[in-house]
Amino acid sequence: MNQLQSAKELVRRHHADLVAPGITADRAMSDHVAEGYVWRGFHPFGQITSASEVTQRFWTPLRNSLTSLQWREDVFFAGLNQMDGFEGVWVVSMGHLMGLFDQPFLNIPPTGKIAMLRYCAFHRIANDKIVETAMYFDLPHLMVQAGLDPFPGQTAAQLVQPGPQTHDGLLFDPQPPAEGEATLNLINRMIGDLGQWQSGLRLEDELRRTWAEDMLWWGPTGIGATYTIPRYARQHAGPFRAAFSDRSKTTHIARLAEGQYGGFFGWPNFTARLTGDFMGHAATGKVGEFRVIDIYRRDGDKLAENWVLIDMLHFWKAQGDDVLQRLADGEL
Repeated sequence: MNQLQSAKELVRRHHADLVAPGITADRAMSDHVAEGYVWRGFHPFGQITSASEVTQRFWTPLRNSLTSLQWREDVFFAGLNQMDGFEGVWVVSMGHLMGLFDQPFLNIPPTGKIAMLRYCAFHRIANDKIVETAMYFDLPHLMVQAGLDPFPGQTAAQLVQPGPQTHDGLLFDPQPPAEGEATLNLINRMIGDLGQWQSGLRLEDELRRTWAEDMLWWGPTGIGATYTIPRYARQHAGPFRAAFSDRSKTTHIARLAEGQYGGFFGWPNFTARLTGDFMGHAATGKVGEFRVIDIYRRDGDKLAENWVLIDMLHFWKAQGDDVLQRLADGEL
């Protein structure tokens, strides 16, 4: 328990320093991350193995673009990683990075108004330092706020997504271990169903095994957010399964839970072949990678909410649609 609380405090200090006006991003990184630091970010950043390069390529440009930057955190928890036998300590933070969009970011035009960059970060802690980070963010969501439409074929709702309905996602204090175990067990049962796609049940009935009837699924821009099992099946799960084949097994780098919250990420989580129409794109027949973070809220014995970040820019570039290049060329 003390190990998790110490890790939480380290990440909270690191996050505070990253947006503090009097502290440079270089210092915020050097004070809290270890030698050999590994950082994974969505396209166009990829995997970076230098803290100074992370500062140069991501944090300093972001702070210059979104001025008066602040964290608008909705979920925060820590846990031991199931994927390495519950040895590694990870801290998870999810919400939005909010600022005034005053300068271009990756050629996304500024608005001079509030902008919210949706994010989720997984930090691995060892010897009182952050040794590894997965920092996933929804750049197409930022594009939409700037008046662009990168994925016009969206099937569900586009909005700035709220945190938990219960407003209890910031687990700064210790949680009963049994609650986290129940959450992780439920997530694992859901993964077992999801990985099959051949349970023999109707999609809605398969979902009802682990999901609440009034589930909320907060998906990435390009897919959107949806509500209730029938609408989720119609607006995402059904179209997704119809569009893809040859889905690989699921692999994760980290999977953990604390209290009623849990989640995972992979690099990639799985691969699948685009054999049908999806997100306004025609089938390509190509296999693509899905880099994903999922965060869940458990209510009793069912999953009630799910926040999902998918590296759509990476996936579609491999399929032949380089969205950032289209933006740079003035074609978006």
